[in-house]
Amino acid sequence: MPYRWGVFEQLAELEAELADLEARLPAIYASGDRRAVEAAGRRHAELKPLVDAYAQWRAAGREAADARELLAGESDPEMREFLQGEIAEKEQRLRDLEGRIRELLVPRDPNEGRDVIVEVQGTEGGEEANLWAGDLFRMYQRFAERHGLRIEVLEAQPSDQGGFRDVTFVVKGPGAWSRFKYEGGPHRVQRVPATEHQGRIHTSAATVAVLPEAEEVDVALDPNDLQIDVFRATGPGGQSVNTTDSAVRVTHLPTGLVVTCQDEKSQLQNKEKALRILRSRLLQMEQERQQAELSAARREQVKGGGRSEKIRTYNFKENRVTDHRIGMTLYSLDRVLDGELDAIVDALAADERARQLGSA
Repeated sequence: MPYRWGVFEQLAELEAELADLEARLPAIYASGDRRAVEAAGRRHAELKPLVDAYAQWRAAGREAADARELLAGESDPEMREFLQGEIAEKEQRLRDLEGRIRELLVPRDPNEGRDVIVEVQGTEGGEEANLWAGDLFRMYQRFAERHGLRIEVLEAQPSDQGGFRDVTFVVKGPGAWSRFKYEGGPHRVQRVPATEHQGRIHTSAATVAVLPEAEEVDVALDPNDLQIDVFRATGPGGQSVNTTDSAVRVTHLPTGLVVTCQDEKSQLQNKEKALRILRSRLLQMEQERQQAELSAARREQVKGGGRSEKIRTYNFKENRVTDHRIGMTLYSLDRVLDGELDAIVDALAADERARQLGSA
């Protein structure tokens, strides 16, 4: 499908931007400003493939026009057949390049390449919801292992029967964000709980929040904006975990966000973990605010589904998993819980890409 003039105008502007950026790169690198160098490098990596494809598209267009001009003045049948083949080849090349340009024009996910902080919390269903939160955590552990990703637990509140009231962990490694970003939202389970003695199926839920891990350069925390409280860590049922005030609660006064960490024996380590989680939550809030200004539809997408809507249902009796966002159902719950999430994640990524291309 040919591009409207506005798109061509945009490509010409991006070509000029790349030329200007390449002229300024030596000075940027020489400045020693790490953030400026990283920003320039990211922008160059975004622009170069697009501008190269645009140059190839223009060259193919000129070659097709030249072949048509030659064909108009050619009477030899063999030469006309040859030129017609050349024209068909160049037109196919133009279509391929148009598709490539359209894909490259889709904005890059700003969180690509980041590590991920995942928070899983039992919500609806009492102790069964906590057990389900534990099952989800183990599912994500196995999913991460399958992709060579590492998990570091930041904070965990075990429940009395082996689940988690909540567990927060970091997923580290290339592709962490792209594999985990679709998991945010409520996950519903339908099964006979371990706490049920009459064999009745219950419906419970746990929520998953997925946050891009923020670096210190992303979110500057003013110490005057932080209220830091220390207290004695406790385990399930109030049992003492240690005898020192090592647990830390950090309150971000401007937003009211509160983060508590007590897993480590060291107060300093708990404080560092709490600040990592706080930075990531603040980064997500800022990104959502920016997206909200651009479009309500995009804001909904970034949130990954509201808490009032279940994004996925896991039915144990039918060995079924349904992702409600794309209407996908698999009868392989056992394998999904063992970390085989790729079919669902790949389908969600394809759906997101199709919607982005449709609005490009």
